[in-house]
Amino acid sequence: MTDRRRDMRDGDYPRRREGGRAKTSRSEGRSSRTRSQGRGSSRPSERSHRGSSPSRTQRPSREANSSRSARDARSVRGTRDERSSRGAASSQSTLSNIVGAVGVVGGSIGRAVGGAAERINSSHTAERVNSNRPFVLLLIFAAIAAVFFLRLGYLQIIESAHYSAMAEEARTISFTTTPHRGTIYDRNGTVLAKSVDATTIYANPAEVTDAAAEAQAIANVLGGDASTYRELLSKESTTFVYVKRQADVDAAAEVKKLALDGVYFIADTRREYPCGQIGGQVIGYCNVDGEGITGLELQYNDILSGTPGSYTAERGENGLPIPGGVKEETPAVDGQDIMISIDIELQEYVENRVAEAAEDMTAAGGSSVVMDAGTGEIYAIASLPYMDPSDMTSAKSSSDQVKPITQAFEPGSVFKTVSATTILEEGAMTPDDTLFCPAVIEADGYKVSDAHERSDQTFSFRQILDQSSNVGISLSVQKMTDGFTKLYEHIQKYNLCEKTGVDYPGEASGTLQPLENWATITGWNVSFGQGVAVTPLQLVRFYGALANDGVEVTPHFLVSKPQTGEVPTYDTEDVIENKAAIPTITDMLKTVVTDGTGKNAQIEGYSVAGKTSTAEIAEGGVYRQGVYNLCFEGFLPDSSSQLVCFVGLNEVPSQGNVSNVFKDIMAFAIDRYKIQPE
Repeated sequence: MTDRRRDMRDGDYPRRREGGRAKTSRSEGRSSRTRSQGRGSSRPSERSHRGSSPSRTQRPSREANSSRSARDARSVRGTRDERSSRGAASSQSTLSNIVGAVGVVGGSIGRAVGGAAERINSSHTAERVNSNRPFVLLLIFAAIAAVFFLRLGYLQIIESAHYSAMAEEARTISFTTTPHRGTIYDRNGTVLAKSVDATTIYANPAEVTDAAAEAQAIANVLGGDASTYRELLSKESTTFVYVKRQADVDAAAEVKKLALDGVYFIADTRREYPCGQIGGQVIGYCNVDGEGITGLELQYNDILSGTPGSYTAERGENGLPIPGGVKEETPAVDGQDIMISIDIELQEYVENRVAEAAEDMTAAGGSSVVMDAGTGEIYAIASLPYMDPSDMTSAKSSSDQVKPITQAFEPGSVFKTVSATTILEEGAMTPDDTLFCPAVIEADGYKVSDAHERSDQTFSFRQILDQSSNVGISLSVQKMTDGFTKLYEHIQKYNLCEKTGVDYPGEASGTLQPLENWATITGWNVSFGQGVAVTPLQLVRFYGALANDGVEVTPHFLVSKPQTGEVPTYDTEDVIENKAAIPTITDMLKTVVTDGTGKNAQIEGYSVAGKTSTAEIAEGGVYRQGVYNLCFEGFLPDSSSQLVCFVGLNEVPSQGNVSNVFKDIMAFAIDRYKIQPE
């Protein structure tokens, strides 16, 4: 009964397939049995032949007497064959997967395994599969081991630093602590720039549970677009994002009350400019990291900024620093305060008056400088358009520059004072010497005439200056021995076209052609301020020498460092050697105001020395028609003050005069500083 049940059970298994067709007949079964007797051979006919050889004893009775056992054996062997086939197929599938993986890290292993797989696929017998199975398993093990060790080496050698950094980031939280930036004061102690407490809000996106809801809650308090906050709170592959830099302390406190997941707070500072636009160009502004970008914020950044600190602490599960788990802390060192020469009250008046004049005369721009000729301290300086460092989003192009420092221009007739001083120093003429001045003179194919149409006239040297005659000053320069050479040398000696050394970033130098390139027309043009370029501040320094007994000072803003009591010193230079020329040229400049083109600069009760200018504007090698640069420069020679003032308007669509603007500014200064006539 047992053998019968085994026969029935075994008979349920499908027979071995050859040539793609199942063999189910009894004769085929016998053929299978015969082939199986030659186990391990691929040629059963040869095996049968050898089995009938006389060298071996045939035992047909044993087969006959054991027919049932033979059938059982056939069934078992058939089953084994099928199992072997299935095992081979499974091995082939496994090998294919291994080969794919190993191919990434080593072609040799892949070829070895692939070769084994090919051998298995080409096998026609289950017995052969069984004989190769240990080798296949060995190859599989070797491939897996190779992949493992290669991956382990890659992680330990190549990626170790990366994963160490990631682990460190996960364990710690680090911040750069911002020092308290120094305060900027005007000359009277008024705060022009200061740092105030603020709060920086940051987040760990990995801890944020509902980015949309939290973003909306933040927007409700801080303002702004909720989608922007949502993008930050949803950022992947990071544990730190800034939500709001330097937020208002009270606003940040409201956000903190919301107890939002993954949102944290850092004590910080923010730069404020209490005077807004007034003096904004001079002061400059800082970026969000507290670094000076323009103006004195940039010039004295090293002094003002201090030294940032650092803070590194162990992070808890909630992302917050663990109390007592600080790994490293370096305190920030606050920056130093500075006091500058600007008087914010005078600065405000100057800015307003220049803006008003520019509007009245439809000028494209305007500027002004007020400087103490005895000390070099700049009391006020401005140029249109103005800039508010509190709101850089609305700043116009070039508004962050003080153009009297950073831009040179052809000054026109205010430069005649340079030529006249040179003539007086050289002793070539006195104020009362006369000179025939035709209406027009010609040289090198060019004509020179005065700004105001006139007939041929004879002028005294004083009249040449107060009537601002281009022809007269040109011919006067030529009266000197080696006139053009002397003029060139004195321009150099007076440091015109050279940087003043002012403590402000981006100072421009002037331009002057080399003497060897001068033609007659060049010398004439330079004598009345065309063909030469200077900055307004360079002119102020020169006029200041006339008010300071021939000594030029270095224009500057920094007056002191209050915390240390340090008072900087600045270079001076005696540039007018012939002191006798100083009162003479000063007297001639007084005549310009009393009898000449500068009458509108007169201030009751005070002597005013100054010079007007109506300059053509060079563009592309030619002078534009119908637009002019207007300016006036002067000082109060017989007074208790050495203030020098420059006023200019740019691209004015008509000839005109700005001496009245000078008058208003100096009158304000007289009242504010109690300047007394002498």
